[in-house]
Amino acid sequence: MSGQYVVTFIGDDRTGIVSEMATAIERRGGNWLESQLSQLGGKFAGLILISLPDGEAADLQNDLANLPGGHWSVRVTPGNTADAAPEPNLSLEVVGPDRAGIIREVSLALAGYGISVITLESVVESAAFTGELLFKASIAAHAPESDTRAELEVKLDDIAERMTLDIDIS
Repeated sequence: MSGQYVVTFIGDDRTGIVSEMATAIERRGGNWLESQLSQLGGKFAGLILISLPDGEAADLQNDLANLPGGHWSVRVTPGNTADAAPEPNLSLEVVGPDRAGIIREVSLALAGYGISVITLESVVESAAFTGELLFKASIAAHAPESDTRAELEVKLDDIAERMTLDIDIS
């Protein structure tokens, strides 16, 4: 019998870590299903959805935590296949001068309308001509069936005006 597990990890970035993780998962009889991996602040972090035979999770967690090349913080957590994530039906693109609080403001507005964030990707980079730090985010979300879309747009327009942002909703 096998189940689905979510592997979360963070450690010092180096060449070969993905192949070593994939080998460790396969060695325990697991299968790599989905992942989101990224370099952040000189670290390599990620989430991996795997299928794994029952009884192998603790050993896999130990194997991954003890990969060569530094200490890895790893957790292997049973997934909940009964509660599949809803499909995104709303997307937002946020762009503007970088400042603290952008994600907090936008996510509070979404949560206030019962909207669940499915994925959020953000980056801060230098603007092309001015060199000013520019914040960019792409958000995929699931909004419940309701007639609050116009209210949400007004709320996000208010945030955009206060924080000098462009927020596009589709």
